[in-house]
Amino acid sequence: MCRAMNVSPSGFYEWFGRAASEHSQTDARLTRSIRESFELSDRTYGSTRVWHDLKAANLQARRKRRRLPGDPASRLENHIAPNHLQREFGALEPTQKWVADFTYIWTAEGWLYAAAVMDLYSRRIVGWSMSDTMQARMVSDALLMALWRRGKPSSL
Repeated sequence: MCRAMNVSPSGFYEWFGRAASEHSQTDARLTRSIRESFELSDRTYGSTRVWHDLKAANLQARRKRRRLPGDPASRLENHIAPNHLQREFGALEPTQKWVADFTYIWTAEGWLYAAAVMDLYSRRIVGWSMSDTMQARMVSDALLMALWRRGKPSSL
């Protein structure tokens, strides 16, 4: 059978003896609850009534993931900072070249926005900031942290 499925015998026995994952255990509990609701109704409940039973037992499906956050501000050409690095991402000494960026991360409580400033010499994050809203203050806070941690640079 292992040859037919193109798997090693040791790999098959390792998989066969493995305990069920947490996800499959949760699915099994949910399936038992659905079956129990269906059987207690003398097999007359459809999906809507079973769903109401599960909801009464505080069992809920996870909410659908939100869309990516939008940026309501208009971005005109004169709002974009000039590219001083011209794709030269190497630095010969610390605090010579810094780059900054921000991103957003989905969490159970909603979107989390994070901004970071990196020193190209050491490739270390020297300043960062997080917020639940996408505002310019988040980026300036990350820059202020970098200045506080690294001191005032003579030429950056």
